[in-house]
Amino acid sequence: MILDEILVHKQEEVTQARRLRPLSAVKGYAAQQPPAIDVVSVLAGKGVSLIAEVKKASPSKGVMCPDLDPVALALTYAKHGAAGISVLTDARFFQGDLQILTAIKAALRRSGQVVPLLRKDFIIDSYQVYESRAAGADALLLIAAALAEETLAELLALTHNLGMTALVEVHGEQEVTRVIPLRPRVVGINNRDLHDFSVDLTRFKRLRGRLPDGVIAVAESGIRTASDVRSLATMGADAVLVGEALVTAADVGPKVRELVAGGVS
Repeated sequence: MILDEILVHKQEEVTQARRLRPLSAVKGYAAQQPPAIDVVSVLAGKGVSLIAEVKKASPSKGVMCPDLDPVALALTYAKHGAAGISVLTDARFFQGDLQILTAIKAALRRSGQVVPLLRKDFIIDSYQVYESRAAGADALLLIAAALAEETLAELLALTHNLGMTALVEVHGEQEVTRVIPLRPRVVGINNRDLHDFSVDLTRFKRLRGRLPDGVIAVAESGIRTASDVRSLATMGADAVLVGEALVTAADVGPKVRELVAGGVS
C-alpha cells in the first residue's frame, strides 16, 4: 500500500530534519509568525467554499503540471475567489516543498490578499506541526489512517495550541468513529479509496451524516465541475478541496470561478 511506503519515508525525513534544524530553533521561528488566519470562520460562511490546491504531482497520476509556477498559481486562485489554498509540501511523492508554502504566504501578504494556507503533507510528528507554523501555515492536514489514536489526539491538540486549524481526514466509518471523540473542528471526507484509488462522491454523503452538528465538513477528491460542487452541497458539504481539476485546467482563473459559483447558495 502506497501510504505505508510514504509513512516509512516520512519518518526518515523527520529524523533527518531534526538533525539539520533542532526543534528549539523551529519553535523560535514559529513564535515569530503573525497569528494564523481562523480557517473555521473562513469556511463557516454561506455556501460551499473552495480550497484550491497547489499540486504538481501525485503517486497515482504522476506529474500533472510539469511547468507549475506555484506562487503564480496560488495568486490566481486567490484572485478568482478561492476561500483557502492547500499546498502539497511532500517532496518525494508529490514534488512539493515547505518553502513553496512560505513563498506563497509572502506573495499573498505583498498582494494584500488574506487567504489561509493549508499545509497538505503526511504529518506524523510534533516537529512537523511546529515546522508548519514556522513556515506560515494557517492549517495542516492530519490523516486518521496514518496515525494511531493517541498520536492523532496529541497532534490535534498541539495544532490548536499553536493557533492553527487541523483538517482531520477520514475515509470510512471506523475512522469517523475514532475522530469524533477528539472533537475536531474541521473534518475532510476523502472520496478516494486508499486501496484501489477509485473515487465515489457518495462516500461523502454516507460519512457526513455521522459527523456532529457544528463540524465543518470538507469534501475531497473527484471534484471536477460546478455540478459536482452543487451535488455535494445537497449532501451537506461546507467546503470542497480541489487539486487535479484546477492544475490541469486550460485556463485556471475561469475554472476557479466555475467551482466557486457552484458553491454559492
